[in-house]
Amino acid sequence: MLKRIDLTRDYQKHKEEYLKAIEAVCEETAFSGGKFADKFDKEFAEFCGVPYAAGVNNGTSALHCAMMALGIGEGDEVIVPANTYIATAWGVTYTGATPVFVDCTSDTWEIDPDKIEEKITEKTKAIIGVHLYGQPFEFNKVKAIADKYGLYVVEDCAQAHGAGYEGKLAGSLGELGCFSFYPGKNLYAFGEGGSVTCKKKEYFDAITTFKNQGCKVRYYHDVIGYNYRLEGMQGAVLSVSLKYLPEWTERRREIGRRYIKEITNPLITMQAHPDNTDPVFHLFVVTVEDPDGLIAYMNEKGMECNKHYPVPCHLQNAYKQLGYQEGDCPNAEYLAKHCVTLPLFPEMTDEEVKMVIDACNAYEGKIEK
Repeated sequence: MLKRIDLTRDYQKHKEEYLKAIEAVCEETAFSGGKFADKFDKEFAEFCGVPYAAGVNNGTSALHCAMMALGIGEGDEVIVPANTYIATAWGVTYTGATPVFVDCTSDTWEIDPDKIEEKITEKTKAIIGVHLYGQPFEFNKVKAIADKYGLYVVEDCAQAHGAGYEGKLAGSLGELGCFSFYPGKNLYAFGEGGSVTCKKKEYFDAITTFKNQGCKVRYYHDVIGYNYRLEGMQGAVLSVSLKYLPEWTERRREIGRRYIKEITNPLITMQAHPDNTDPVFHLFVVTVEDPDGLIAYMNEKGMECNKHYPVPCHLQNAYKQLGYQEGDCPNAEYLAKHCVTLPLFPEMTDEEVKMVIDACNAYEGKIEK
């Protein structure tokens, strides 16, 4: 069975290097924060092209810290795309602010700039754009709206390590960029991890304080803080992985471009990729009329597929108190009901890539009984 993503292949290939890095942390017992986490912060900031990167314990905490660094809290509103993983909204909710959901476009499946202004109120403080599936959102249009109303733009880069937008990398565009290193991400830890990138030292200092129990000096707590530190072991592992990220990214792009060019079945619709972007194909999501049928069909052919994400944020039970109804975000709702994620990871062989392409092209859709 070809898995949708198989992390064992990378581990086996770089096993000695990963274990050596882990051993170095153990030898110094630098487990919580410390020099290995700090080293990765510097390396990741340089990779993203920004002065600062603050490592945290996961991507959800990264979003929470970004909101706090901007002073967002009780009574505020933040624009969030309906088509994203729920953690994008959690970062807003944890501060006491309210996420205001906006539909995605029908082609890129990213936040629709044309739907943002109608959702802005006097309470709105920021817009979070998500580079979903590794495809950058239309940052310039979103930024123009934000500037018009005096709002911040925050990037959710959890799936977009190394993605390009008009010559700049994800995480260097907005006020803050929020990354996840959850296993399976383009750059991943051996457990949990995240980072917030920024250009302003005041944001970096605020996040460093929030993530470290509210301390600038140990045992002196200046603000209500959190235990959000990046573990030293994860920092060491990420430093190893970061060396290979460009290579992995090029292979993802190679596979993604083959899918785009060679999957020609008219029953299968793919995400649009505008010319001013350079996606990194974290996920290769398609839509079909019978997603469960395609998943079962591919499984029979020896390929694992699944869904990202079957329920849009505005219709999740956790947010039912906000009063959204089916039909409020029709593009996001259509995508949720029709999405299928195909196998794509850097260690796939050319033969496996061809197997996916051939199976997709042979798919005949729902069979009437």
